[in-house]
Amino acid sequence: MLPSKIMKNIIYFSSKDLRFVEIKDYKKKIFQYGLVGLVLISGLLFGSYSIYSALLNSDKSYQSLRNENSLLTHKLSEVVGSLHTMSTELDSMSKYNNELRIAANLPPISADERKLGTGGGSFDNSLDFLKSSSERKIKEALNYADQIHRKLEFEKSNNFEISNTIRRNQELFESIPAIKPADGAVGDSFGMRMHPILQKMLMHDGIDIVVAEGSPVYAAGKGTVDFVGQRGGYGLAVEIDHGFGYVTLYGHLSEALVKTGKKVSRGDIIAKTGNTGLSTGPHLHYEVHHDGIKQDPTGFFFDNSGFFDFSKK
Repeated sequence: MLPSKIMKNIIYFSSKDLRFVEIKDYKKKIFQYGLVGLVLISGLLFGSYSIYSALLNSDKSYQSLRNENSLLTHKLSEVVGSLHTMSTELDSMSKYNNELRIAANLPPISADERKLGTGGGSFDNSLDFLKSSSERKIKEALNYADQIHRKLEFEKSNNFEISNTIRRNQELFESIPAIKPADGAVGDSFGMRMHPILQKMLMHDGIDIVVAEGSPVYAAGKGTVDFVGQRGGYGLAVEIDHGFGYVTLYGHLSEALVKTGKKVSRGDIIAKTGNTGLSTGPHLHYEVHHDGIKQDPTGFFFDNSGFFDFSKK
């Protein structure tokens, strides 16, 4: 596992930029927006109930109706004021959600897309209709409430998509091969090289980590062991499928400590280093594949040494 300092923050791996992104205060802000929405919706429901109750009751005296009309007009103004506050809060939430979408590898929502998703109309935050006749006030207030409701539903759907993506990104973060799998210096790097045994230029599909024979080999991320055994020039090898298109291979081993089908987590010891296969001395050959394409493993290392410093404590 990674140091507790890292795990306390929400960190997401950007598959587009091949880097980690940290989001702060996500749960706090979502809680605040949800609380404000709950309070304002409660006020809206209470005010709407009062208005409809008064409209349905026509058996009162003219003066009583006038008095009630004045009271309801005042209540209507309060309800619309609350809706106006909610609209402002939703605007802030929309901006924050767009920031979260970018951090979670989702495209931001444009103003045109937002209008389309909420019914095509723009949100008029002006409260001038409160100065008009009572009949128009009620009609416009209900229309304004409907606009806010559609706006709220849109942001709820948006937030649901973000939450699901963040959960998926958290699983990706646990699975991504983000640590160096052995505690040693990197020897031959990824790329073309003169093969030390065959003595010709060949592509080196991974990196070589120089380490004494019998040293522990760690799983670089969460996944499932899908191969254990002899594999040509790799000698004894272990392969792990991490999901999301990622596969890691560990070669020239002296001993495998896992079997095919074993579920592993980042930092689990899966093997011991050796000198099997086409090898000039004890070391670990390590590869990272993504969607079948071999990648430079060093581009995925979150920390070259911090994991081993932590694991020895």
